[in-house]
Parts: sequence; structure tokens; C-alpha cells
Amino acid sequence: MGMTDHGTDREPGHGAPPGNEEGRPRTDWVVYGISAVLALALIFWGAVWTDNLSTVAQNALDWLLTNVGWMFVLAATGFVVFSLWLAVSKYGRIPLGQEGDEPEFRTVSWIAMMFSAGMGIGLMFFGMAEPLEHFVNPPPRTDAPQSEAAVETSMATTLFHWSLHPWAIYAVLGLAIGYGHFRRGRKQLISSAFAPLFPKGRGEGPAGKIIDILALFATLFGSAASLGIGALQIRTGMQEAGWIETLGTSVLVMIIVVLTICFILSAVSGVAKGVQWLSNINMVLALILAVFIFLVGPTVFMLQLIPTSIGVYIQDFGQMASRSGATGGRPMEKFLSNWTIFYWAWWISWAPFVGMFLARISRGRTIRQFVAGVIVVPSVVSLLWFAVFGGVAIRDQQNGKNPYGDGSPEEITFNVLSDLPWAGITAVVVMILVAIFFVSGADVSSIVMGTLSQRGSTHPTRWMVIFWGAVTGAVAAIMLVIGGDEALNGIQNITFIGSLPFTIVLIVLCVALAKDLRDDPMMRRQRKGEEVLEDAVVTGVREHRGDFELALRPSSNDTAADGEDAFDADPFDRDVGKS
Repeated sequence: MGMTDHGTDREPGHGAPPGNEEGRPRTDWVVYGISAVLALALIFWGAVWTDNLSTVAQNALDWLLTNVGWMFVLAATGFVVFSLWLAVSKYGRIPLGQEGDEPEFRTVSWIAMMFSAGMGIGLMFFGMAEPLEHFVNPPPRTDAPQSEAAVETSMATTLFHWSLHPWAIYAVLGLAIGYGHFRRGRKQLISSAFAPLFPKGRGEGPAGKIIDILALFATLFGSAASLGIGALQIRTGMQEAGWIETLGTSVLVMIIVVLTICFILSAVSGVAKGVQWLSNINMVLALILAVFIFLVGPTVFMLQLIPTSIGVYIQDFGQMASRSGATGGRPMEKFLSNWTIFYWAWWISWAPFVGMFLARISRGRTIRQFVAGVIVVPSVVSLLWFAVFGGVAIRDQQNGKNPYGDGSPEEITFNVLSDLPWAGITAVVVMILVAIFFVSGADVSSIVMGTLSQRGSTHPTRWMVIFWGAVTGAVAAIMLVIGGDEALNGIQNITFIGSLPFTIVLIVLCVALAKDLRDDPMMRRQRKGEEVLEDAVVTGVREHRGDFELALRPSSNDTAADGEDAFDADPFDRDVGKS
């Protein structure tokens, strides 16, 4: 999956479409320097004082969950409400581009690219593990373990984590970047989306640099979390296939090194078609695997899960969105930290990367089309995916084969596959899928970090991409090492802590986007038209006692001059006529 762009570093200018004028990338030494120093300091800390970093991270996580965990819970649902409101409101017809621009990609291709951008590696890792975990150990204060009711709760909880909420987070950032870049002509930087809140409408200066640093760090931790999760699953798959005997940390580090080298080579090669080709192969492999499991697994049970999951998800939405330690105590806090809040942190950390990619491929779409495509389509794919993969895992557990084992998420997938035909082949396919999903996505995330480091350049220099690729691998290794035997815990702790500041950025971004849209030329024309029409009606009622009609006619030269004075402040407003 490659990412190209028509964008440039033009200053905002009446929404002029960005051209193709980008010159040699210029490094922002403040953004890059501060981010690089802090990232390298974290790596050094984890390498030299591993136990100390692990203790500090755990203590910080405990404090944050107790004191600000509520903000993650509220913010995630707030993003869903905000994005859906934009779609159904009058702002929904505003295009991401100039009026009259046609969508750059056909709808089918647009949807396919959206799916490849989002969460392929997560779907592979948690596709069977999460529904089975919630079936065996339901969320606190819900149902009895492994009961019939627990099936419904497990599927509803899984969909809660993987449908509307993550894609609404991506949609908010994608809308802000796409609107500012294609309609307002701003730089392709996160800070540029805050232009309406800054003096003179520019997202530059110290505040803008802080925003880009936080976005860069969020992307770094999100990519590292994906790399760590992928390494865990590949290591387990290698053991299941008999390729390795132990599951030591050294094996994880070797896998991370190999994957890091692969995605760095992919990112700097410039062979976008090759990466896209690999991504397409991966999508076909994922579809084949899903169809195979659907046919050899409990097919009717999977189909029955689809309407059941939708109904229970809608029914329990309010309850799931309001879960907090206030009502569930310590067990609820542990559940939230391991699942809900971890997911919200992970999705938020991926928002800069996925949001920029979604913005790039959505030029010419209206806000309504964007929100519908970005939220609804992937949510349907997630529903079908978890009905198949989660359904086969739950039914396997109900049949007494215990694929849950000791509860290790990275082992559950291979435990389930071992109970199906062709287990050796499917295990290898899963490892290939995880590896390519990561390589085809991480190359773009390293380019995004280069973009943020080099003033919005869509083609950052190779050394910059290589640097952030290597740092991503190192941070992933530190995440896994500080987790010790529970490697996933280390990933969850660092991801949450690293994503918290960017959560605040996203909340403020919603304010900036709302202000930007309210001042959109299309909205100004609409308000002006309403004012002109209202004035005309009032005048007609007063002067003609309601017996009048409105007509359009050419204005006189004097009136035309007055109209130019009134509307030349913004060329978009010239479409407004006089009655």
C-alpha cells in the first residue's frame, strides 16, 4: 500500500486546489529533533533499565486509568457522535475539494483501499482471540462464563471495539486533513487542521509544532504496537509449525528485526506498485482463509451470529459505552485497561497514519459520503469477520476442545486452526498474512512520520524514513521486553501512555473542524441566500401587503459594482445573486 499525493506546501488561499509544486523536503529540526531525542531516550531507558521502565510504565498506567480513563471512554463515543452528526447535518454536502471535483477513485477501489489501510493485523490477531476471551471471561457485571448469554455479550463487546468507534476516530482526523488540504489548500500536517483556532488562520508556531510532535509520537507507538503484536503471533505460529522450540524474548527480537528491515526496504524502494501488489495478494489470502473457515467450520452458527450480534450490539451500546471503574471497581478497571481503553489508545495512535491515508484517497467525496464509507463499510466487514472467526472459536470451546487453553491471545488462533482440516497450511497462511499486513502498512506509517518531520512533504527523504522505521522496531522490542512473560501487557501500557496526549489533540481538533466548516464558502453562501430571501419577503409583505412575487433579473452597472464590493472578499461567494 503506497501513499502518493498531489499536495504541496501552499498557504491557505481561498480554497485553491493544491498543485504539484513540492520541492526538496525541508526538515523541521524542532519537530524532528525533539521527537528523535525523546524516542531514543525511551529506547535507551528500556535497554539499560528495563525493570525500572516496566515499573514506571505500570505505575503511570494505574494512575492514568484511575484519574483520566473516563476521558478515553467519553472521547471515543464523542467522536462517533460528532462524525455522524457531520454526515447528517447541512455540512454533509461540503466536498473534500473544489466544487465540481470528481472523486479520484472509483467507489469499489476506494472501499478496498480503506479496508487495507485500517486494521488488518489486528483482525488477524484478535479475530478468534477476543470473542473467545469474552465468552470464557465475560466483562464484569454481565453474564456467567461460557453461557448462552455470554455468546451474545462476547460478540457485542467485540463489535463495540472494532466497528463504529475506531473508524469514527479515523474519520475525524481524515476529514480535518482532507478538508484543509484539498478545499483550503493547507499543508498536509496535523497542525494545519488547527488553522481556524490560530491567529491569522495558520497552524504554525510553537503550538503547531507541539501538535505535530504529539501526532508523530502517537504514530510511532501505534506502529510499534502493531509490530509487537505481529511478532507475538508469528513466534507462536513458528512454534506450532515446529520451526522453533522455545518462545524466548530473543526470538521476538529477531522477528522484529526481520520485519523492520522488510518494511524499511519497502518504504524506501519507491516501488509503490509492488507494495500494492503485495497488499492485493494479502486481501485475497485473507478472503480465502475466511471462506475456508466458513465452509469447514460451523457455517449455520456463524450465519446465526450475524443478526444476533447486530441486535445485541444496538441493545447494549449505551451500557458498553458507559463502562467505568465507578460501577465495576477493580475488575472493571482491569477489563477496561486490557480491552476497551487499550483499543481506544491503539486506534487513536493509528489516527494520524490512517487519517492521512483516508484523506489522500477521498478527494472529491462529500463529507456525507466520506463518513458513510469510512464508518459503515469497515464496520460491516468487521461484523462478518468476527462472525466467522469468532464463531468457529466459540463453537470449538463449546464442543469441549478448549482452544482457549491458558488464555494467551497469540495462541488461541493456532489452537482453533489445529482443530480444523489442513492445520499446517492455514498456520503458515496466518503468519504470511500477519507479516505482509504489517509490512504493507508500516512502510506508510514510517513515511507519515517522515512527513510530519519534514514540514508536510509527501515524499520525505530516505534517511528520514529509515530512521523512523528503525526507531519503530526498537520501540516495539522495548514494549515486548518490559512486558516480560506477559509481553502483551508491555504493549498495552506504553500504547496507552503514548496516546493520551494525542487524545486531547483530537478533542480540540473537533472544535477546529466545526469552526472551519461553519466558515466554509458554501455555508456562507447559504446564510447569505437565506438573509437575502428573508429581506425580500419582508419587503414584499410591507410594501405590497403580501401580494408580490420574486424574480431574478440582471442588475444595473451601479448595483453590480456594489455586489462586487460586497462579495469579492471571497471568490466562492460570487455565486450568490441578488433578488
